[in-house]
Amino acid sequence: MCETNVYIEKDGSEELFLENVDILRPEEGKIYMKNLFGEQKHFDGSIKEISLISHKIILKKD
Repeated sequence: MCETNVYIEKDGSEELFLENVDILRPEEGKIYMKNLFGEQKHFDGSIKEISLISHKIILKKD
């Protein structure tokens, strides 16, 4: 499986935002995400880090 988990950087730590993300794309100034189960979320911020080995994406507020 190649899905990943998305975390939000908050107060120096990482908070899980969405698990098993399959699609992540910029959309109208936000980041759109959809996971394997069809759950969809938007985040108003930017990508801080992507770790392909750890299957982890960290987002941050701008």
